[in-house]
Amino acid sequence: MIELLFLLSFAAVLVLTGVSMVGMIFAVLAGFVVMAVAGMVGVMIKLLPWLIVIAVVVWLCRERKAEQQHRKRYHRRY
Repeated sequence: MIELLFLLSFAAVLVLTGVSMVGMIFAVLAGFVVMAVAGMVGVMIKLLPWLIVIAVVVWLCRERKAEQQHRKRYHRRY
């Protein structure tokens, strides 16, 4: 799928700029940008379950820490 995006962007830039040396450079740059963005999205999707697990663990740790601090304040007063 990513290769198809690369080919489509490459062809679109060549159609818009014409087949010249400058057009080829722009087409390669556009293809690189498309591949880089698609790769980043792919890595993000691949790491999404781990990011969710980390977020849940941090949330639980903060919840527990806040509860402990609340207990300490309550016991100091009485």
